[in-house]
Amino acid sequence: MTTSSKTTVDQAVSLFSKTQTQSMSLNRINSERDAVSEAREAKTARLRELRLEKEADEMAAAAALAALPKRAGRR
Repeated sequence: MTTSSKTTVDQAVSLFSKTQTQSMSLNRINSERDAVSEAREAKTARLRELRLEKEADEMAAAAALAALPKRAGRR
C-alpha cells in the first residue's frame, strides 16, 4: 500500500470508530432514559394505588360513622 492509501484507510477507520462510539453513547443514553421513565411510571402507579386505597378507607370510615345512631340530647 502506498502512504496516501494508508492515510485514507486510517481516516476511514477513525471516522468509523467515532461514529460507532457516538452510536453506542446514544444507545446508552436512550436506555438510561427509558429506565428512568419506567421507574417513574411504576412509582406513579404505586402511589396512585396507595392513594385510592386510602380514599376508600376514608370513605368507608365516613360511611360507618354516618351509620351510627345519633345520641339523644340530655334529659
